[in-house]
Amino acid sequence: MRRSLSDLIDQGRGVVPADVVLKNGRVFDLITGELVQTDVAICGDTIVGTFGSYTGRREIDCTGRILVPGFIDTHLHIESSLVTPFEFDRCVTPRGITTAICDPHEIANVCGLEGIGYFLQASALTVMDIRVQLSSCVPSTHMETSGAMLDAGDLAPLRDHPRVIGLAEFMNFPGVLAKDESCLAKLEAFRGRHIDGHAPLLRGHDLNGYIAAGIRTEHEATTADEALEKLRKGMRVLIREGSVSKDLHALAPLLTERLSPYLCLCTDDRNPLDIAEHGHIDHMIRTAIGLGVPPLAVYRAASLSGAEAFGLKDRGLIAPGKRADIVVIDALEECRAVLVLAGGVVADEAAFAARGTVAPVARQSVKVAGLTPGMFGCPGKAATTPVIGILPGKIITERLQIAIPTVEGDRPPDPARDLARIAVIERHGRTGGRATGFVRGFGLQRGAIASTVCHDHHNLAVVGVDYADMALAANRLREIEGGFAVALGGRILAELALPLGGLISLQPFEAVRDALTDLRAAARTLGVTLEEPFLQLAFLALPVIPHLKITDRGLVDVDRFEIVGQGDARP
Repeated sequence: MRRSLSDLIDQGRGVVPADVVLKNGRVFDLITGELVQTDVAICGDTIVGTFGSYTGRREIDCTGRILVPGFIDTHLHIESSLVTPFEFDRCVTPRGITTAICDPHEIANVCGLEGIGYFLQASALTVMDIRVQLSSCVPSTHMETSGAMLDAGDLAPLRDHPRVIGLAEFMNFPGVLAKDESCLAKLEAFRGRHIDGHAPLLRGHDLNGYIAAGIRTEHEATTADEALEKLRKGMRVLIREGSVSKDLHALAPLLTERLSPYLCLCTDDRNPLDIAEHGHIDHMIRTAIGLGVPPLAVYRAASLSGAEAFGLKDRGLIAPGKRADIVVIDALEECRAVLVLAGGVVADEAAFAARGTVAPVARQSVKVAGLTPGMFGCPGKAATTPVIGILPGKIITERLQIAIPTVEGDRPPDPARDLARIAVIERHGRTGGRATGFVRGFGLQRGAIASTVCHDHHNLAVVGVDYADMALAANRLREIEGGFAVALGGRILAELALPLGGLISLQPFEAVRDALTDLRAAARTLGVTLEEPFLQLAFLALPVIPHLKITDRGLVDVDRFEIVGQGDARP
């Protein structure tokens, strides 16, 4: 609740009781690194008093506990949590995440401005503070078919929306370097505002050109050397630890007290099962400290650095005048929240129950005709075949060339060599196109898994070693309005319906978590060895991440930025 300046001054001076006082805790001062015994006084949504004693209308005893600023996830797609913004709020705010800077480009690629509008409306109602970056890549490239297209003219009217920070991750870095007209129009429309980056493996003079276009932050660095070059060239690097992309171990050596003001933390894509088993930003904090990173550096990166990087000057410290985002923990190393305040509101069930809601959008979005086993064949007679090679823990893939014999006009899957069929089917009702290819790294020995979470165009992707099971899993997703499915021997072993745009469940996060547990177990019965096969499958269709990917239009050589193997793509 926003209070008058008069109230803020009087409560900060201590001449009247504060609305809320956190008593007798120790504040972790992110400026000096000291733990300081002090009360913290709060007026409405604002901290008004520290480094002293206060009385309050409500007093909360924090004796023996530590107070740290609320955590900021500096880049994520809430859709990838598979739950609504309201359930995401209920899932992660009690863990201390009080600000989330989201890019709703998953739902935007399904239904355009309607999807962005859904997140803008929801962000005004949640307990946590959700800020929105306007999706820059809908679609991400010309090599896929999405459900919508957004250009600079579509995005510009939303620049001054109070929930908007700037332009979201600019994934089409080849388009920037080639001075593509559409890319330049978007960059020009947001020139001087925050523009988020996305440039995996980009180095040298090409990186200079990309940064010169006004791009300020980047979360795709996967090695310390790459991240250091980006830091030295003025970018703020967002260290990512998601359900698939796990870069924290590689970048932890850079997270020192000297560099921490320029490093932030983000999750990008993390689902409720991983959150339940490991955590969110709190998990990153625990992990980094366990790797030997100084607590001051970690907690700075988790809050103050993110606030500074994205221009959120009203948060990131426990200090007068700052937003009352506070996490109460027992120990810095453990980072287990026992109390969370977001904008001065205690994040408990009563606070979540008091929120409003927003009607779902993009229902009935899976528009595919009945699929038959014969549609999943992969003809060809070349001596070798390009194969997508999965690198566990990364969304970068290898381009392999493997000899796969032709049998009766088809190159069949070969489980003995971990060669599974992958197919992407256009599901927005625009072209009906599909493409097939090969992938190595799932460990599939039988059956199939399918998903409509398929970055970023979100067509229908299916991987398997049995064509009938592939057709069954894919057709089942049409029936349940999208989601995940595992098929074996002519029956569905597990599924999760995601009817909001084929991306988001309308169920509580606990139900989604349990369904993911069943899906993961079912996938393992097929021989799958990946910890998170469904999101890994989703990233195999993202044509801006090196080196070999597949969309509904065919195999994509990301390094050459062109479609190859077009013979496998067909309506």
